[in-house]
Amino acid sequence: MTHEEHHAARTLGVGKAIAVLTSGGDAQGMNAAVRAVVRVGIFTGARVFFVHEGYQGLVDGGNHIREATWESVSMMLQLGGTVIGSARCKDFREREGRLRAANNLVKLGITNLCVIGGDGSLTGADTFRSEWSDLLNDLQKAGKITAEEAKKSSYLNIVGLVGSIDNDFCGTDMTIGTDSALHRIIEIVDAITTTAQSHQRTFVLEVMGRHCGYLALVTSLSCGADWVFIPECPPDDDWEDHLCRRLSETRTRGSRLNIIIVAEGAIDKHGKPITSEDIKNLVVKRLGYDTRVTVLGHVQRGGTPSAFDRILGSRMGVEAVMALLEGTPDTPACVVSLSGNQAVRLPLMECVQMTKEVTKAMNEKKFEEAMKLRGRSFMNNWEVYKLLAHVRPPVSKTGLHTVAVMNVGAPAAGMNAAVRSTVRIGLIQGNRVLVVHDGFEGLAKGQIEEAGWSYVGGWIGQGGSKLGTKRTLPKKSLEQISANITKFNIQGLIIIGGFEAYTGGLELMEGRKLYDELCIPFVIIPATVSNNVPGSDFSVGADTALNTICTTCDRIKQSAAGTKRRVFIIETMGGYCGYLATMAGLAAGADAAYIFEEPFTIRDLQANVEHLVHKMKTTVKRGLVLRNEKCNENYTTDFVFNLYSEEGKGVFDSRKNVLGHMQQGGSPTPFDRNFATKMGAKAMNWMTGKIKESYRNGRIFANTPDSGCVLGMRKRALVFQPVTELKDQTDFEHRIPKEQWWLKLRPILKILAKYEIDLDTSEHAHLEHVSRKRSGEAPV
Repeated sequence: MTHEEHHAARTLGVGKAIAVLTSGGDAQGMNAAVRAVVRVGIFTGARVFFVHEGYQGLVDGGNHIREATWESVSMMLQLGGTVIGSARCKDFREREGRLRAANNLVKLGITNLCVIGGDGSLTGADTFRSEWSDLLNDLQKAGKITAEEAKKSSYLNIVGLVGSIDNDFCGTDMTIGTDSALHRIIEIVDAITTTAQSHQRTFVLEVMGRHCGYLALVTSLSCGADWVFIPECPPDDDWEDHLCRRLSETRTRGSRLNIIIVAEGAIDKHGKPITSEDIKNLVVKRLGYDTRVTVLGHVQRGGTPSAFDRILGSRMGVEAVMALLEGTPDTPACVVSLSGNQAVRLPLMECVQMTKEVTKAMNEKKFEEAMKLRGRSFMNNWEVYKLLAHVRPPVSKTGLHTVAVMNVGAPAAGMNAAVRSTVRIGLIQGNRVLVVHDGFEGLAKGQIEEAGWSYVGGWIGQGGSKLGTKRTLPKKSLEQISANITKFNIQGLIIIGGFEAYTGGLELMEGRKLYDELCIPFVIIPATVSNNVPGSDFSVGADTALNTICTTCDRIKQSAAGTKRRVFIIETMGGYCGYLATMAGLAAGADAAYIFEEPFTIRDLQANVEHLVHKMKTTVKRGLVLRNEKCNENYTTDFVFNLYSEEGKGVFDSRKNVLGHMQQGGSPTPFDRNFATKMGAKAMNWMTGKIKESYRNGRIFANTPDSGCVLGMRKRALVFQPVTELKDQTDFEHRIPKEQWWLKLRPILKILAKYEIDLDTSEHAHLEHVSRKRSGEAPV
């Protein structure tokens, strides 16, 4: 990036003013977005204003529109809801109200508006924008503003960020608040599961989502529910019989509980509402099960934002400021959103139009159309749910093929969910599924047993690895492994694990030259807190670890708020991979995050200390520094702590914390459960196909590179990549991929911590169009 370009980012906002408001229902993560808009706005030289109480504040003006400072958004990141308030506003719907709002903005010289809210709020913003010049004319005629003022504010730029827990906005993979709402729901489902098992109960849970079943659908995938009712896909007319049969089948298989999830907008094929009470009465009347209803209500909007929502809010806030400041009178109002892990800009009205089309399709009872409009990711969730919840496993004992499943490497939350879906999808397809205990070591020693449907019952929400996992690699025991492959007639291997799973896969590939038995298809599902497996942007378990670090950092920051002038140095896991340190730094609002991938010198450490000394002179009297465990062999956590303690003498005192193995434990987050479930299903589907392909003279023989793959998430899709092809993309000495997508988020971390650095504006989201995206969305 040239010096000129860097200078441009630093002065992009000079002489401009931005107003930020939150409107409609609140959503966790809105504060992260507000904080990012304020800080990046100030970074570019613009003035930023808070609008309190949504559009109402815009209309009322006066004290409702206040200039924001850098410090005024401190400690906001971990708060749920919206600190600047949100209100449903009737006045803004009338032209009179919009006139008053325009007047207030012109008087303050604000021509950029960032609106964080649902589709209603964003439509309102677009109307405001299209009327802008008429409104100014009227104000000028009435003598409320001068010609000079009207000329200065000749056009209004608008950028929207979607904050809604329903995830009901077309064109965005995830809206701000959805992930946190899922966290709240899953916490409750987990709690209810324990009591339901004690009493053999059936629980009917009603979750939010008047027109959109996303929360209900993902919840049912993440807790292995027996049935889900969503507005987009009403059940068949004989659903009562089907449901009761399904519940009694689950009981006869030995399960002590049933869970039914209902979206508040659930309907039948004729548009008649299906309520949680209806379902309860049906189950009690027909089956006589002890049935309870829990309506979750506003709990789902509450609580702390999850790590994902904080990072999403922060990234969207940065992108929103850039979109506003680069706007011209000709750019349409846009929404900033995330597709896969890429920031994208989409024309606001195209998204709103599509969102309305879904409602229209549903009103006209064109349910298939509605499902399609929701996008591929929604469809995929539905397909996997249907398979796991509605297909009866075949009764015949003779399995079609024999597939073995194992865990390798360190434990990661979500491994059990992956094993569960792999086993069950395998059984549904008519395969015989074996589970291997203790990784490659167990494969060599023959610690192998057959798994039935109920073997993995209740596994989805359990942390760690129930099968047991070891870091041992297969190379030294290829002979015993080959013998057991023959003995147990294993025709395919699904390996769920971290970097060892990947290197183990490479060793199996090499071993094929010596042992014919190893010529069977295998696939690796990345599962490690470090997120360092080549071929995938995310690995199962990293999201859970990130949330654990985040919660801990929140608590630590809170303890510092009482003592003033304290800096915490926190060591995170990750081997040489700086993913956890960087993402946790973004999510917890750290002042610095030291990682191996971005080398640092004593000068950098000195600059960080000086930066903190400077910070202690403001109203924010605490600091948070993250250090990845292997970022530098000489600048250890103790060294950094000692340096900060010495240099900070008389200004601040330092404390250190090594987070350790708590990062590998805990119950998996909704993201990890859902991701693991879908990866497991996808892997088993691939495996069944590959085994059929590899039949040679009555036995399996797979010797091509594409018969040993890593299943990974790349940008917007799940893809199978041969392990041998990934070799060139791997730094084996440090056990990390050579290129890592999240490194480009590092500048955001530094800007939000008030460093005068280059904001690399070359990594830009250009305006895309929605229609094209329908087919290209991530099948996550």
